[in-house]
Amino acid sequence: MNMIVTPASPATPNGTTRPQVRIVIVGHVDHGKSTLVGRLLHETGSLPDGKLEMLKAVSARRGMPFEWSFLLDALQTERDQGITIDTTQIRFRTNSRDIVLIDAPGHAEFLRNMITGASQADGAVLIIDALEGVRDQTRRHGYLLHLLGVKQVAVVVNKMDRVDFSAERFKDISDEISAHLQGLGVKPTAVIPISARDGDGVAERTDRIGWYKGPTVVEALDRLEPARPLEALALRLPVQAIYKFDDRRIVAGRIESGSLIAGDEIVIMPAGKIARIKTVESWPVTPVAGRQGAGRSVGITLDRELFIERGDIIAHTDAAPRETRRLRARIFWLHDKPLAKGDQLLVRCGPKESRATVVAIEKAVDPGELSSTENKAIGRNHVGEIDISLSNPIATDPYTENPRTGRLVIEVSGRIAGGGLVLSVDAGQRAVPVDIVPVESALRPDERSARYRHNGAVVWLTGLPASGKSTLAKALERRLFTNGGSPILLDGDTLRAGLNSDLGFSAADRSENIRRLAEVATHLARNGHIAIVAAVSPAREDRATARRIADTAFREIHVATPAGVCEERDPKGHYKKARAGALASFTGIGNDYETPQAAELVIDTSARTVAEAADEIEQMLKTTGVLFDEVVDLAANI
Repeated sequence: MNMIVTPASPATPNGTTRPQVRIVIVGHVDHGKSTLVGRLLHETGSLPDGKLEMLKAVSARRGMPFEWSFLLDALQTERDQGITIDTTQIRFRTNSRDIVLIDAPGHAEFLRNMITGASQADGAVLIIDALEGVRDQTRRHGYLLHLLGVKQVAVVVNKMDRVDFSAERFKDISDEISAHLQGLGVKPTAVIPISARDGDGVAERTDRIGWYKGPTVVEALDRLEPARPLEALALRLPVQAIYKFDDRRIVAGRIESGSLIAGDEIVIMPAGKIARIKTVESWPVTPVAGRQGAGRSVGITLDRELFIERGDIIAHTDAAPRETRRLRARIFWLHDKPLAKGDQLLVRCGPKESRATVVAIEKAVDPGELSSTENKAIGRNHVGEIDISLSNPIATDPYTENPRTGRLVIEVSGRIAGGGLVLSVDAGQRAVPVDIVPVESALRPDERSARYRHNGAVVWLTGLPASGKSTLAKALERRLFTNGGSPILLDGDTLRAGLNSDLGFSAADRSENIRRLAEVATHLARNGHIAIVAAVSPAREDRATARRIADTAFREIHVATPAGVCEERDPKGHYKKARAGALASFTGIGNDYETPQAAELVIDTSARTVAEAADEIEQMLKTTGVLFDEVVDLAANI
């Protein structure tokens, strides 16, 4: 990476440090980004003494006219090909800001590097050639800025000298790009006409743009707001490594946001285990006194022995990240093969990684086109929103809450294939109070999944009495067991004869019955088993509670056999007793069953055999990341 760095920022007269704003400059090839950057360095007095004269001399020796872009052409490849292929960080000062300008490539083949640059930015400068106008690549860059959460965008219409500084041409471009950005939820802070080569509009409004009354580029940069200080955000310390020194077990990592000090009560996510920081360690002087803030690499010791892994996130107990096995992300796809529903990936959030399955794809579009047509797959250099099911739990935040932990990277076959922002995270693990110390299993979930060839899950079969729930549950249990899995059947009636024998059939007791079923099933799922629950569970809210408890492990199957068929079957004689008035509070007589609205699978057992229904369940478990494809035998006998 090529860097031009000016001296460290001085303090302001009142002793405070000047705010720093990181700005990415993006635009189509040859729209003049490098020329503008060179001009900005000159106009703000940020060039080292003699640098300009040296470059002019080099240009003369080569027999070519001097160009401001030469300031950034540090790589021979750039000079030979005429395109910027790396991101370059340039530092300069405006009246009230320290600017870190990130020059990102505009060529389509180097969008990976553009994403790297933009992901670090608080704001952006989007540059457009006045003659060429808004191009597909311009729209794509606008969409990428939206994708990466950049909300402050100053648009620069360069090369106005090529259109005779036409106010009408400037207005047409301004209207078009403003409409595009506002359609993405990004309002331009300014649209500025300039000639970067001649200096018009860069640091001063010249006579040739006398009709323009807005800010210059330097003034627009001076108005951009820095991001919220990382230390003002919640504590996030991703674990990089665990070391043993003497009798100390030191958990090491870099504080990404927030701060910590010895004595703080912290929670280790995603496990939800709570402890207190005993000491803060550093090198060469240790322990360290005082509060340590964002950007500092530290080691900590705890007041108790806990199993901690690389990638776990340490946070304060009152502001912990979410533990999840499912998240929604807005991504930019870079792989040659389009991303489709059901694809297997490796997802990284900081140092934590997990295998994952794409559960759903929405808003898959080419950002370079104005069309809003959505596709079922995300093509190369296209964007989309995806739901991901993770094989192992991770702790993360939505990007809007913490940009340091709200980004992800996707790998396919060992190569980076995409990346983007975490939009939302399903609620997950609750923190455990300090006075309660749960005993961890001796086996990790990944050890169990390696043996059973599946991830833990709660498969919840709901439907009217006699709809076929228990029959399907037992058939699925047998099939999974035959294939080497670890299924466990939890039948509603069976548990009412034991664990839930103290409960009746009032609304409150039924809710408690479902809660207990969900807690037991979730405990089994978190230990790598597939808990198969067969329970009428007639209330939609009770099932929603079960889903919240089990989180992303939950798979709901509505056994939607018609009521008439169920009553005709009546294997336990319950319908007959209910009709005779001998069985009160029986679900199935009347309208007391609330049909699921978003079940993962709907099955009518009157229209298919048990084997066919089991096939459908098995297929659903594969596509939602529970079963591993390579060991599933759909032809297995029941």
